[in-house]
Amino acid sequence: MEGPKKMKKIMRKLALAVLTLGLAAAPALANNAPRPLNDQVRHELLMLPYYTVFDNLSYRVDGNTVYLSGSVRQPFLRSDAENVVKRIQGVDHVVNNIEVQPVSRFDNRIRFAEYRAIYGFGGLYRYALGTNPSIRILVNNGHVRLVGVVDSQSDKNIAGIRANGVPGVFSVQNDLRVGG
Repeated sequence: MEGPKKMKKIMRKLALAVLTLGLAAAPALANNAPRPLNDQVRHELLMLPYYTVFDNLSYRVDGNTVYLSGSVRQPFLRSDAENVVKRIQGVDHVVNNIEVQPVSRFDNRIRFAEYRAIYGFGGLYRYALGTNPSIRILVNNGHVRLVGVVDSQSDKNIAGIRANGVPGVFSVQNDLRVGG
C-alpha cells in the first residue's frame, strides 16, 4: 500500500510544480510587446511571395525611417517591398533604393545556369535548403554577383569557381561572406 500512496504524493508535487511554472511563465507569454523594428522589417521582406534566390534585399533602420537597398529581378518586387515596410507600425518614411535587374532572356539563361552550377554541386547544395537560400545570384547584363553567407572560405571559393564556369558570363563578383 505504501507504493501507491507515495506515487500519488509525487504526482501531486509534480502537478503543483508544473502549474507553478505555468503561472510564472504566463505574464511573459501574455506580454504582446511588439518586436523590434529591425526584426519586423526583416520578417516582412523575407515573407514576400516572389522573393527568390535571384533577388537580394537589404535594409537599414534609422529612427522611424527605413532605407531599402539591394537588387531584384522583377520590377513589382521593388514596390512590394516598399509597400509591406510602409505598413509596419512605427515606420514613418521609406527610402527605396532597390535596383531592378534588366529583364532579358540572356540574363535569365545565365541565372538558371548559375543556379545549377552552384547549387547542383555536391558541396554547395546545402545552401539551397530551406526557404531562404544563403547564396544569392544576381545577374545584370551578363555580369554575375554572388552575395550571402557561407560556412567557410573554401565554400566561397568553390561557389566563385563554379559561377565563373558558366558559359556566356562576362564577369563574376564574389561578395559572399564567411560566417563565424
